[in-house]
Amino acid sequence: MQCHYCDEDAAYAAESDGLRVGLCEDHFRERVEELAEDEGLERVREQVDVRQPDHE
Repeated sequence: MQCHYCDEDAAYAAESDGLRVGLCEDHFRERVEELAEDEGLERVREQVDVRQPDHE
C-alpha cells in the first residue's frame, strides 16, 4: 500500500467504513503533530476525564 500523500510505501494504515488509507512514516508523524496541536482536541481533553491506570 502506498502513502495517501506521496509515493512512499505506507508504514501505517487507517480504516473507516471499509476505506483504508496508508501513511508513510513522515506523513504519519505530521498528522499526529497536527492532531496534537488541534484546539478541538484540547477541548475534548478538558471535557473528558482521562486517567492512566495505576501501575503496580
